[in-house]
Amino acid sequence: MPSYTVTVATGSQWFAGTDDYVYLSLEGTEGCSERHLLDKPFYNDFERGAVDSYDVTVEEDLGEIQLIKIEKRKYWYQDDWYLKYITVKTPMGDYLEFPCYRWITDEKEIVLRDGRAKLPRDDKTQILKQHRRKELETRQKTYRWKEWHPGFPLSIDAHSHSDLPRDIQFDNEKGIDFILNYSKAMENLYINRFMHMFQSSWSDFADFERIFVRISNTISEYVMQHWKEDFMFGYQFLNGCNPVLIRRCTEIPKKMPVTMDMVECSLERNLTLEEEVKKGNIFIVDYELLDGVDANKTDPCTIQYLAAPICLLYKNLENKIVPIAIQLGQKPGPDNPIFLPSDDTYDWLLAKIWVRSSDFHIHQTVTHLLRTHLVSEVFSIAMFRQLPAVHPLFKLLVPHMRFTIAINTKAREQLICECGLFDKANATGGGGHVQMVQKAMKDLTYSSLCFPEEIKAKGMDSEEDIPYYYYRDDGIKVWEAIKSFAEDVIHIYYETDEVVCEDVELQAFVKDIYVYGMRGVKASGFPKMIRTREKLAEYLTVIIFTTSAQHAAVNFGQYDWCSWIPNAPPTMRCPPPTKKGTVTIEQIVETLPDRGRSCWHLGAVWALSQFQDNELFLGVYPDEHFVEKPVKEAMAKFRKNLDEIVSAITERNKNKKLPYYYLSPDRIPNSVAV
Repeated sequence: MPSYTVTVATGSQWFAGTDDYVYLSLEGTEGCSERHLLDKPFYNDFERGAVDSYDVTVEEDLGEIQLIKIEKRKYWYQDDWYLKYITVKTPMGDYLEFPCYRWITDEKEIVLRDGRAKLPRDDKTQILKQHRRKELETRQKTYRWKEWHPGFPLSIDAHSHSDLPRDIQFDNEKGIDFILNYSKAMENLYINRFMHMFQSSWSDFADFERIFVRISNTISEYVMQHWKEDFMFGYQFLNGCNPVLIRRCTEIPKKMPVTMDMVECSLERNLTLEEEVKKGNIFIVDYELLDGVDANKTDPCTIQYLAAPICLLYKNLENKIVPIAIQLGQKPGPDNPIFLPSDDTYDWLLAKIWVRSSDFHIHQTVTHLLRTHLVSEVFSIAMFRQLPAVHPLFKLLVPHMRFTIAINTKAREQLICECGLFDKANATGGGGHVQMVQKAMKDLTYSSLCFPEEIKAKGMDSEEDIPYYYYRDDGIKVWEAIKSFAEDVIHIYYETDEVVCEDVELQAFVKDIYVYGMRGVKASGFPKMIRTREKLAEYLTVIIFTTSAQHAAVNFGQYDWCSWIPNAPPTMRCPPPTKKGTVTIEQIVETLPDRGRSCWHLGAVWALSQFQDNELFLGVYPDEHFVEKPVKEAMAKFRKNLDEIVSAITERNKNKKLPYYYLSPDRIPNSVAV
């Protein structure tokens, strides 16, 4: 009688094994096997990390194996099992691979197809079409859209992390408990003794060093030493943790009436301000989005303030970007002076601190939360709802969705919810962050997520004119590597543009993102349909780049750039100055966050800057969803391209006091998971 050798691999996570009854049956083109008992309690099979083999004997040859059914029946208590994959050796000696990489919970069963990626048109038999349809129907009932706040991109319908499907939960929920992690961070940083000292001001700038962890030869220490300098202020717009706002100024805005007399002493080329603008030497950062946003009122003992400044910057003869004028409000007038480098030292310093505080708010809520976390969640939900596991694009994208829905759900549960941790230290807490996301949605466009296009739209694309913009340089290299990889995979499965148009699952995926993620707003520019392989490659690059590289660029530098509190104040306790010549050092310290808020802020940026345990970096795909040789060759080429980028970045950073490494592929996690 024909015999099949079945090999079963169990995951290596904690509690991945099972002691339940496990049954297997095979379904082929010529018939089905009986239900075979593979494991029962106390047999010690399916232990964590184990690979177990069994012989399954059948009466007649089953033909080509199409499906494997795995059933788990409870022995005593709920004992979830993580199944990595199953391989089958047929009587003819052929090997078939059936990837799973899922949890089997309760008394449930799963049906697996072999690992060869298939488009909808490739399924010819009714049984395969039915399996495909049933998988999506089940997923669409499990992964439901929900509006968390009006105007937001839709998110997952789950109140807490434990409500999520087991497959997308963190392996260890304690590892992503924000309250626990922030408290641990403050304990590890030896600042927990200050964490309850709200309303208690620091004595002076040096007093902030009591909570500053000195790590020699690091960016954070360099920031502490040089944060007052105009060079350091300007440099952060290029290579800090929010390097996305600066744009070339093509016209001085009427709402900021800067004159030549004001800035003449800052210009170095013997040109007028208008001529400097025409030469492309003037840059601008406008925090207009903060105008009208309500400041945090959750603590009646501390009044908190926000500003919506405009900052004008200049490229000097050393090609450094330095500030030349700052206006702290959007409406010009006698109570809204334009601060200049030639002003009194403390006037100019406080104006720069206000800009840095505003930059922190935009970074946290728009650059980081909206444009990486919330957008990536949209991609994730749409993928699970519209792409079955056998689809090549599911196999391509699923590593880049790892834990994204889980981390966002936990954030809504503890961090950015009403009375959450975000309210403790941030002036945009208590609802201001919600207003900001709602206002920022109008600028969340498809083109703004296309990295090279967005850089060009801001006039920041010239390496010759702006030579030290490492975020741009490294980002374009990573973008091109991802795009090349996406193109390689697309050309394996989509022979022509017509095949792209006919892929109903792809089109449903794209439509889900447009309708639910972008709320059907035509002005967003998100496509409703993909018609060409070229456009599909760009679309997939947007998704993978956003979930990996863009998030890394704006997340993992938070401790470097924000741990020195005066350089990134999360709140301000006095209103912006309305006249010049009155600012003192005492007033600045009173304006900066108190001891308690400083400590919560420091714990937050430390915790958010840490990689996950067992982090998987860009191009590292240990779960083998793809089994075909051409795709594995494309992956190898992708990793080679990424390794070359790592080498180039490492070489450039040698001996630099301010190395830029956030977009080095060996520091870019595959997905948004922190």
